[in-house]
Amino acid sequence: MFNVNFYEKRDLVLCQLRENVPEEGEGIKLKGRKGTVLSVEKVDEKTVHVLIETLKKADDSQKKR
Repeated sequence: MFNVNFYEKRDLVLCQLRENVPEEGEGIKLKGRKGTVLSVEKVDEKTVHVLIETLKKADDSQKKR
């Protein structure tokens, strides 16, 4: 079991206890948001830091009336 900490731009998004560690380039879904894994850094035997990038939704502020 690994303690996996997910970060996005130095902000902690989620900490999870997982049996497997995600790989770089893998698609991932956290808290209802889709994203990709940018890098995986092993801190010690049980702790892993994962840097992710979430996909942004399109801006719908200019809707037609």
